[in-house]
Amino acid sequence: MEILISFVSMLANILIFLVVIKVVLSYFMDIYHPVRQRIDQVVDPMLKPIRKYLPPVGMMDFSPVVLILIIQVIKSLLINFLYKLF
Repeated sequence: MEILISFVSMLANILIFLVVIKVVLSYFMDIYHPVRQRIDQVVDPMLKPIRKYLPPVGMMDFSPVVLILIIQVIKSLLINFLYKLF
């Protein structure tokens, strides 16, 4: 059980880390750079539905912040469910 909970936690932390890296790289790295394209392939499918309902405000895009909050909530719910299950 502890292994599954650790896996869920680690996966959520990796996703959050990738979202943060995507935001930082968007300021410094070319959009066609292979590293940025790989990260975009992972993160963009999660950001697109959020961007439908939360358009950018001026030059600021708050969808990564919302995605991080959603990942944290799902992580918390899954971990609580797993603790109650076992």
